[in-house]
Amino acid sequence: MNKVVFTIRYEIQKDKLDEYFKIVRELKSLLKGNGIEDYSVFNVKRKENEFVEIYIYESREAWEEFDETTDERVDILMNKLADIIIDKTTKYSTLFELDLNAE
Repeated sequence: MNKVVFTIRYEIQKDKLDEYFKIVRELKSLLKGNGIEDYSVFNVKRKENEFVEIYIYESREAWEEFDETTDERVDILMNKLADIIIDKTTKYSTLFELDLNAE
């Protein structure tokens, strides 16, 4: 099965960084499993309030089903996160692993 990497890059309101760290800390503990192999958050070099979330799904099917399998707490955290992201700074990217074993 080919993996899927989904990334979200955004800027957080500078006065909300402490709240942001609490949100992503809890998300990290909730998201692993249900088809997600890894969830990591990175700070963009030289930009204290710009971050990238990286989700690695075990398969395309797991990626497609993710929205249907999230729980209520994850939804609440995602809504809190959306409230502290600076408008028009969000960029999404979805990467599909190549099947290099195919002939």
